[in-house]
Amino acid sequence: MGNISLLIVLPLVASLIAGFGKLGATYSRLLALGVVGIQLLILAKIALIFDPVQSGYQQIESMHWIRLNLGSLGQFVSNYAVGIDGLSLGLVLLTGLISFVALWNSKEIYTKIEAYYALVLLLNAALMGCFVAQDMFLFYIFFEFMLLPMYFLIGIWGGPRRNYASLKFFIYTLVGSLFILIIMLGISLAYMDPYETALALQKIGANQAFDLEALQSMQTALAAHQITPNQVVHSFDFQALSDPLNCQANNILSPQSGFLLGGLSGRAWGFWLLFIGFAIKLPLVPLHTWLPDAHVEAPTPISVMLAGVLLKIGAYGWLRMAIPFFPAEAIQAAPIMAGLGVLSIIYGAYNALAMTDLKKLVAYSSVSHMGFVLLGIASFTPEGWQGAIFQLLSHGILSSLLFLVVGVLYSRTGNREIDNFSGLATKMPLFTVISGIAIFASLGLPGFSGFIGEFFSLMGAFTSAHLMPIYAILGAFGILLGAGYLLWTFQKIYLGSYFVRDNTWELPDLNRLELISLFGLGILSIILGIFPGIVFELSEIFVTNSLKLIFR
Repeated sequence: MGNISLLIVLPLVASLIAGFGKLGATYSRLLALGVVGIQLLILAKIALIFDPVQSGYQQIESMHWIRLNLGSLGQFVSNYAVGIDGLSLGLVLLTGLISFVALWNSKEIYTKIEAYYALVLLLNAALMGCFVAQDMFLFYIFFEFMLLPMYFLIGIWGGPRRNYASLKFFIYTLVGSLFILIIMLGISLAYMDPYETALALQKIGANQAFDLEALQSMQTALAAHQITPNQVVHSFDFQALSDPLNCQANNILSPQSGFLLGGLSGRAWGFWLLFIGFAIKLPLVPLHTWLPDAHVEAPTPISVMLAGVLLKIGAYGWLRMAIPFFPAEAIQAAPIMAGLGVLSIIYGAYNALAMTDLKKLVAYSSVSHMGFVLLGIASFTPEGWQGAIFQLLSHGILSSLLFLVVGVLYSRTGNREIDNFSGLATKMPLFTVISGIAIFASLGLPGFSGFIGEFFSLMGAFTSAHLMPIYAILGAFGILLGAGYLLWTFQKIYLGSYFVRDNTWELPDLNRLELISLFGLGILSIILGIFPGIVFELSEIFVTNSLKLIFR
């Protein structure tokens, strides 16, 4: 078993042991931390041997999984295929780090502790699987599998309205999954897998290399109807589904199809269904309403996992599937995508301005900051895409840090109302320092990671040939609004005369556990803010090659 498969199998096995092994609270916690710690060591090894100048997936592990005969429709194959490229490497590193931080800060969980750690490990395995899958069917299984642990983590260990929040999260995500499923089924039956078809027709041997000449030969034969439908082998391979020349000419998803429904072609419908399916996960305004409820009711470590990693799957789905599968339709939709990104930036910021609950404020700030990701993607420029990918990682770190900051206050007081605190700097100096780092990094101050992601996303939007400059200007206005609500929050809670609503509240400064996790994330944001090339070098080849394929 290779290193990448271990990233999935280790937490999966540990989840079963924690859930059914009757280990007790202490050993379940040690098992979870130990497994994710080992996972981080494996990730470090994967990162060290990753070659940033090599294109495509690396460290690939593949084996035959499913093969079905569909009669007149040909054959269907799905492989267990996993690998790492410049897009997925940063996200799996983020998943490992945030999972460890969330588990490290789970001491406030007092009920059903074994089940809690089992579900967090299960969630970790599903997230890892999503980011390393090379097969859409495999991706979809992991994507759907995330629903169950998150539903129970909110529904069992959440706040007073946890049942409502968990059900809302489940329904929203399930609707998005159905949109993705529809296109997954349609595109797999519409497209030929040229390699698998060549093997089935004995055009090449099992150990023979499949080069560009062989690929073009299969695509030419398909276009000339020399390959009949019952000879075609269909698959969910990302690479096969990213080339429209693999599409059968008589299908509604073919670029030559004259199919129209509601003024949109079959391929346009395919793009928008995938886009919306993943937009719910981001979440994008107006599909965001599940997020504040989920964050408010979820325990702090689960809010950390939700904001730090789960939201990233929406943008990952756009970059990995929606845009590569339907590139022409994505470019045509660039102004609408950018408009939705700007709407999220401004709407999320305005809502954050109105919040009195600190956790709701951070939740709406996530909606706003993730809007920059879509704005950068919609630019279809190298700087915009690099900014979007960087923003994914930066937001994962900073949103986790902000939710931990909220968790510190809530664990001591059971209260999150901003008006109930003032002048905490006099009582909690270390907490004030790390809160300042989190807030100033989130508002985009130079020297922190938040500045880099937002700056390059806006630069991409401003220089894009597909967008008007007004999108970048409105996005920059969102930064101004962000500075407003974040600085007001910092001033209100930490500065001025000391005041708390209830005199019985004890507010000791950070303990060792909190000190390590909070300052660790803060220092990481500073490192990435000063040395952004660490991320840019990893994703450069992915961005360059992806944009070349889109504009070919």
